[in-house]
Amino acid sequence: MKTIKSAEELRNTVESNQAVLVYFYNDSCAPCVALRPKVQEMMDANFGKMESLFVNAGTYPELSASYNVFASPTIIVFFESKETFRVSKYVSTQELESKIQRYYDILFS
Repeated sequence: MKTIKSAEELRNTVESNQAVLVYFYNDSCAPCVALRPKVQEMMDANFGKMESLFVNAGTYPELSASYNVFASPTIIVFFESKETFRVSKYVSTQELESKIQRYYDILFS
């Protein structure tokens, strides 16, 4: 996963990739810290054609606000540069994987 530091960098990455997962987190958020490696592992194991990004909402609050992210963790998934879905706060990795898989199979099969 790549760390994003600006709105332009995030926008360019979303627009230049067919599929992108953006993980908004805060270092003081215990669920964020616990969930991050699980999401990373899931992405590496199952979704090799997707770009994965980290955004530190605590360090870049204006970037988070520009995507209407006001809770941590929040995960936004983009397919073909469009926000397809988002999950926030209580994230089940199994549900997340299932949702991504549906769109991923359509796009990459």
